[in-house]
Amino acid sequence: GLDGVRHAEPGEFTRRAFLNGKVDLVETEALADLVNAETEAQRRFAVQNAEGVQSALYLGWRRRLIHARAMIEAEIDFADEDDVPGSVSDTVWSDVRAMVGEIDRHIAGFHAAEIIRDGFEVVILGAPNAGKSSLFNALARRDAAIVTDEPGTTRDLLEVTLDLGGLRVRLTDTAGLREAPGKVEAIGIEKARAKAGRADLLLLLEDILSPGDVGLLPGSASMLRVGTKLDLLDQRGAREAEARYDLVISVVNGVGVEALLTEIGRRAADAAGKIGDILPSRLRHVELLGEANHHLRRATGDGVAGQELRAEELRLAADRLGRIVGAIDVEDMLDVIFGQFCIGK
Repeated sequence: GLDGVRHAEPGEFTRRAFLNGKVDLVETEALADLVNAETEAQRRFAVQNAEGVQSALYLGWRRRLIHARAMIEAEIDFADEDDVPGSVSDTVWSDVRAMVGEIDRHIAGFHAAEIIRDGFEVVILGAPNAGKSSLFNALARRDAAIVTDEPGTTRDLLEVTLDLGGLRVRLTDTAGLREAPGKVEAIGIEKARAKAGRADLLLLLEDILSPGDVGLLPGSASMLRVGTKLDLLDQRGAREAEARYDLVISVVNGVGVEALLTEIGRRAADAAGKIGDILPSRLRHVELLGEANHHLRRATGDGVAGQELRAEELRLAADRLGRIVGAIDVEDMLDVIFGQFCIGK
């Protein structure tokens, strides 16, 4: 090889761009996401953050806090000067309270970001022989689950990832839920219930002709009740079934399967929010945003003594916001103060 030339280390070009101030931490993380993007939604989300949309939001909040703190400190230091208005602090604290609400709403968007990045979780539940594995295979379009007529064949959770309308959807097939199962099967049922408790959407499958009792279901996620084996019914029976279920399907002749996929895709899109929403893309961001809001709540709380302590809480909050993007440089307090007032003219 050439003298002084070597292969780049993993992430080295991005690291150099960060160290040279070309990209910030959030943009660096977004570039990693962009490299790993598998779906259109993941790609768009990463591009938006790599372009600095998320960073701009955090830096905007941080600027507002530095400004707020400058105003409060000016009020403390120059209380006897004529050109520092006395009601400044009222305006400042109402803006800080508004910011607490803005940050809370932003934090609440983290689940939507997780859905874009990791996938919308769909879990198929139902009694043994409700047709779960057959549907799973039809949706996966490959034989990913064993299908037999013997009850209780799926002991372990089987998962497949679909791309629906550019969104990643993770579909899990579970053990049939029934009373008094065997020992090994009981483990599968326990896993199924645990997984269902964390799902974004449950598909509760029922054999239209012989619905089995599945016992108590987790109440948190939204659920679609799906009647299966529609091909075994006559027209009148099919009409009655349509009234009883959210959707009726037959895996044998494919009736209703596209409609089910469309509905899952629609719900995933709802949960992921509008393209272009600014969302926190990492748990790291959410934790630091939470810490920032903790300090802001202390600053605006009733029991806090003295403007100095409240100003210090603002400093700590601004510091947390700075850590998200990696901007923990010298704060521009004096610039703000001297730019605002004609003190020392």
